[in-house]
Amino acid sequence: MFKHLLIPTDGSPQSGKAVKAGIRLAQTLGACVTGFYAVELPWPAQAYGADTAGRRRVLTEYGRHATAAGRRHLDTVHRIARAAGVPFDSVITESLPPDAGIIAAARKLHCDAIVMASHGRRGLASIVIGSVTRRVLLGSKIPVLVYR
Repeated sequence: MFKHLLIPTDGSPQSGKAVKAGIRLAQTLGACVTGFYAVELPWPAQAYGADTAGRRRVLTEYGRHATAAGRRHLDTVHRIARAAGVPFDSVITESLPPDAGIIAAARKLHCDAIVMASHGRRGLASIVIGSVTRRVLLGSKIPVLVYR
């Protein structure tokens, strides 16, 4: 069955539930887990006008803080995996949009499945905010297990 699960996290409570479920699944299957965090890149500076030193500094600072947040979230996933005795690795990438990063990481790492949360947005909220999970479901060539 599945031997390598990619488990993306955004640090939200719903994502945390999916992480725990994914690690339980990996434990049951004897699979390993790769935790994944996408640093969502802001729109390129060119979209705002001329690229200035100030904008570059803000974008650099943003990247540093977002990467640090990703490390904290993945450290939490690592603790849960270690407690369950599940082999664990982690990946942080910059991606615009996050779903593209998730799909690319799963392909590059030869994962058998992606286990991720759905925030359950419906209606106008789903249209306006969009759904990373939905786009992963549409774009992935490997199974995607959605935890709700």
